[in-house]
Amino acid sequence: MPRDYILMTDSDSDLPWKFARDRGIPVVRMPYSVGDQEYFDDNGESGCEKSFFDRMRKGEAASTSLLPTAAYLDYFDPILAKNDLFFIAFSSKMSATFNNVLEAREELLQKYPGRRFTVVDTLSISFPMALLVMRAWELYDQGASMEELEKWLLENRTRSHAFVTVDDLVYLRRGGRISSTSAVVGSMLNIKPILTLTRAGKLEAFGKVQGQKKAMKAIVDQVELNIENPAGQKVLVIHADAPEEARELREMLLRRLPAIQDPDTCMIGPVIGAHAGPGTLGVCFMGKERPL
Repeated sequence: MPRDYILMTDSDSDLPWKFARDRGIPVVRMPYSVGDQEYFDDNGESGCEKSFFDRMRKGEAASTSLLPTAAYLDYFDPILAKNDLFFIAFSSKMSATFNNVLEAREELLQKYPGRRFTVVDTLSISFPMALLVMRAWELYDQGASMEELEKWLLENRTRSHAFVTVDDLVYLRRGGRISSTSAVVGSMLNIKPILTLTRAGKLEAFGKVQGQKKAMKAIVDQVELNIENPAGQKVLVIHADAPEEARELREMLLRRLPAIQDPDTCMIGPVIGAHAGPGTLGVCFMGKERPL
């Protein structure tokens, strides 16, 4: 079906590169660093995730940085020169980068006053955001207008869920999400936080348990409580280079919710992985309004 605008997103969505390539979705590549080297996230195209997490396990520091307004101008300008643009962005509550998107938008609308340029804050990141992008593309492919697409995203963005746990609290400490004392004590006691995306678009602790098995059970509990129409939902088991644990979590999920149709297992990308760390594990899906 003919479309009069371009649908675009950023790599913090962890949108699989093949999905984007096959559907012609332009993706803004977000920066991250390991040691003293900077890279740009390609959503799995280069297959660098395992080596990235291996480097983190060996003690190399990983970090992320803001993409400047000038970089967004470079991405957006060639598109707006020819088409209207609909950009699906990761949560404004997780980075000041969102402000740079808006600055680029304002500058380009002055340059191309006849163009339309919509930016939607998904209040999400990683695979919960990918689920929103995937559904948005389906609507786009069916001929939805920019106004219809924006309406759907705004109405459904806080229905995309992630319930995750981390393997090592040191990475949350480095990111400033917990104190050094909490990280040390928590690691000694094998405390596993259960993290989730809030309605405000932040990643917050939903609870904590002792041990990996209990953490997996807590995640499955939350999926059962918050999912709607499990037979019709795309469910993703996500991990940061923890394939065996992901397989176990997937089996637990299917035992509890057998109506779920063949959940995919996906590797978390380096931008999100830099903050969560190797061994992170979780489930993403669409469902009820977020509980926090």
